[in-house]
Amino acid sequence: MKLLIAGLAAIALAAPAGAVLAADAPAHAVSTPAKASVETTSIGDLLANPASKAVLEKDMPALITYQGLDQIKGMTLRDISKYPQANLDDAKLAAIQTDLDASGSH
Repeated sequence: MKLLIAGLAAIALAAPAGAVLAADAPAHAVSTPAKASVETTSIGDLLANPASKAVLEKDMPALITYQGLDQIKGMTLRDISKYPQANLDDAKLAAIQTDLDASGSH
């Protein structure tokens, strides 16, 4: 027990002044994954999540098999909507967002 207390004291002393230790952080400070978004989530991140990938497979099957997919994985669906060949207008983006929200994908 004395070793545990000494170890905690050493950690506290080693921390910079004003630093918040994990034990001092409020419970609500626990980070949760951001909600999947057609505006801000990259295509690569959407494909990496099984729930959002299922939405893309349903709503945009051509995207999954697109030969240049690796080149656009860093872009968002909103980003690629600027290109006519993406066939993504505001209504389609809204429908995909509704499906992402319903899937609970993060």
